[in-house]
Amino acid sequence: MSDTEETTHEPGFVPGLAPPKIPDGEIVDFDDIHRKRMEKDLIELQSLIESHFEKRKKEEEELISLTDRIEKRRSERAEQMKIRAERERERQNKQAEEKARKEEEEAKKKADDDARKKMILSNLTFTGYKKEKRRRRS
Repeated sequence: MSDTEETTHEPGFVPGLAPPKIPDGEIVDFDDIHRKRMEKDLIELQSLIESHFEKRKKEEEELISLTDRIEKRRSERAEQMKIRAERERERQNKQAEEKARKEEEEAKKKADDDARKKMILSNLTFTGYKKEKRRRRS
């Protein structure tokens, strides 16, 4: 295998960066090749670190946003529950007042009916008594 084939199969290979060419018949400066390789690796590492921190910052912002939305929704829900509880109390109070009013009306109506019955009975007894007296006189 040649050197170029080995670099294409390395993990993390970046296709935009070509491996350094080794000139034919000239003296090869391995220190220069090593330095260029280290610079390329450093640039790649720095770009990975930057992308990681950008991604992390976006995720943290999304997390904060979601947390705020959750808190807002909780407070809205608590307010809705408070309003519903208040409405339910008002409904029950109205229902109790209506029941008390109906019971009072029924009691008053019954008392009026009883009074009317007593009056009718007393009038019947009194009128019946008068009629009987007249019959005896005649």
